[in-house]
Amino acid sequence: MTPTLQLFLIVSAALFSIGLLAALSRRHAIFILIGIELMLAAANLNFVAFWRFGPQPQPPTGVLVAIFSIAIAAAEAAVGLALVIAIYRHYRTTNVDKFDQLKG
Repeated sequence: MTPTLQLFLIVSAALFSIGLLAALSRRHAIFILIGIELMLAAANLNFVAFWRFGPQPQPPTGVLVAIFSIAIAAAEAAVGLALVIAIYRHYRTTNVDKFDQLKG
């Protein structure tokens, strides 16, 4: 079976749906960050799939955008985890419902 664009889009839609479900249904900040990372991975899969199945003599723009998105996701994960650790040290929980006392 040769992979087709439709197969990549179905996998990407499933991955995005799982990430969206994880980000919206969980109450812990770590799981929300994991859901956001899954959604970014689905977007990267779309970029690479559309680049792969596009007209062939073209520069690898889809791959470059995916690499840039991976770098942004790594920075987002580092900053997000740093914020979660700082909030955990203050409130002793990662439940996002308890963060209503934050001001700023």
